[in-house]
Amino acid sequence: MTVVAVTGGTGAPGVTSTALALLLTWPLPAGRRVILIEADPDGGSILAGALQGRVSAEYGLHQLGVAHRQGNLVDAFFRQLVDLSDGRRERLLLPGLVDPTQASGLAYTWDPISQLAAGLGNQQIPHDVIIDLGRRGTTGASAIAARRADLVLPLVRGTLPSLAQAQPRLASLRNDLDTHGTGSDSIALVVIEEGRYARQEIGKHLEAPVLGLLPFDPERARVLSHGEGDTGKRFLRSKFMRAARTTAEAALALANQRRMRLAPRPAPGGELPSGPDAPMPGDGWAQAAAYIRRPSESRPEVEPAHRPAGEEAGHVR
Repeated sequence: MTVVAVTGGTGAPGVTSTALALLLTWPLPAGRRVILIEADPDGGSILAGALQGRVSAEYGLHQLGVAHRQGNLVDAFFRQLVDLSDGRRERLLLPGLVDPTQASGLAYTWDPISQLAAGLGNQQIPHDVIIDLGRRGTTGASAIAARRADLVLPLVRGTLPSLAQAQPRLASLRNDLDTHGTGSDSIALVVIEEGRYARQEIGKHLEAPVLGLLPFDPERARVLSHGEGDTGKRFLRSKFMRAARTTAEAALALANQRRMRLAPRPAPGGELPSGPDAPMPGDGWAQAAAYIRRPSESRPEVEPAHRPAGEEAGHVR
């Protein structure tokens, strides 16, 4: 199971569009699923953008604060997911906040959400998780999601203003992950190929490896940010989406390598030591497993109301 956090900063390219591209191209072996959590504290944009308002704004991240206080976080989490894979529940979206002021209501919920994300690979149907932290999500209460992630993927452009703005932000992020997370070696850059600086120069300047390159393609990016343009097979086979798939594959491989290296050794009795990343016992895990296993025809009838109907797998329209 892999948890990847995507983040940006002032002058950065579209974090949400990139996270959505990763969701739609994420490698999924049989029996595996992937979830995109739109966790930008400044508010989500996929419902009004890529989905063009076809999904009710009542669904999303803002529902989880109340659910957590009521002790029903896990069940509520799965009931808020929007299926973007034509009913197969393979590529799922947890929409973001509809109002930035709702972020304060999640102040004590980010930690349980990040624990939940880290434990989704232990379920009968394992899930990988992509977390869109937007421009400010690696600071404040939501920073715990980056600290617990297997990889943190900052986005930058190959332009001087973007690199200049990214440098102090990455220094702060590096320090935070070394102090409070699993280490700054979780940072790997995703570069939008705009500007004159090459991959090697960017990695050297920002002191971080470049994981992937995405072509500067405003037309394809607008499909993901605004839901406009061709969303069919031609879009999925575009250079932009092929690059997103290559980046997703690289992220998955690097996260697996890093997780194996950091895996705790069994304690003297054969049991793994407990810690802050251990699953939350008694907080609805049995309920979540039952919900995942439940056949589609026995699920609550609320699902068709918030799943874009009649779309092919991977389409956003």
